[in-house]
Amino acid sequence: MSNGLDLEKILLIALIAAVLLGPERLPGYAASLGRFARRLREWLDGARTRVKEEMGPDFDEIEWRKLDPRQYDPRRIIREALIEEPSVRPVTAATATEAATATEAATAVVAEATDAGPRSRSAATPYDTEAT
Repeated sequence: MSNGLDLEKILLIALIAAVLLGPERLPGYAASLGRFARRLREWLDGARTRVKEEMGPDFDEIEWRKLDPRQYDPRRIIREALIEEPSVRPVTAATATEAATATEAATAVVAEATDAGPRSRSAATPYDTEAT
């Protein structure tokens, strides 16, 4: 369907170009456009060859269609995400208790490592007078 629409656009542009350029200059511009298209195709083929040489044999095995961003429909992605079962286990009282115990253990380890223990609110914050 889009090919027909693209073809219509190209034909419309060609018709406008024919009217604006006139019959005298149109063949020269058409030849220039053909030369440009050939040079562009040669340049793209050379670039593709250089990339294949630099990337190695694995380059051809990549499934380029999977990487095409046009295939990603946000509505489909959201619909699939809503239909999928959650992979995260729900929080229960047991897991909450385990998390609290782990937090307390980590706090104790940090306190031992700094040899400071928990600070009281009245203790002054250390201050380096030589720092700028």
